[in-house]
Amino acid sequence: MLRKIASFTINHDTLTPGMYISRVDGDCVTYDLRCKWPNRGDYLPQAPLHTIEHLVATYVRSSAWSDQVVYFGPMGCRTGFYLIMRDSVSHQQAIDLVKAAFAFAAGFEGEIPGAKQIECGNCLEHDLSGAKAEAAAYVRVLEKCTPDTLVYPE
Repeated sequence: MLRKIASFTINHDTLTPGMYISRVDGDCVTYDLRCKWPNRGDYLPQAPLHTIEHLVATYVRSSAWSDQVVYFGPMGCRTGFYLIMRDSVSHQQAIDLVKAAFAFAAGFEGEIPGAKQIECGNCLEHDLSGAKAEAAAYVRVLEKCTPDTLVYPE
């Protein structure tokens, strides 16, 4: 029998863009970086999502917290991303890192890291200008995030 995974128990009808603690597994904290309202027809387009993945993953793995980053990647539903960090990073430090990473993506100029054919499995599907716009929109959402707001809405 298949068990319902934790992320499927969240009421997506009340979920708003923001940053949430999705789950804690041992010493790992999974953060839900929700950029879009679920099930409203406005999703992250694939090419900008892919570019944000490259930019933010590169940023967090180059940050002072790089040794504490376990994973950063997109949600299949294209409403956001997951960031998994070791719990030695405080929630405020995780928020600050996410704010800095998305601000970096919003202002990025130059060659997308890891986007050459030899480095990327889908190097033709990137959109820097779209990624910058989506990242800038999420930066505005993150302005309201504090450790107290990391709890999913009921």
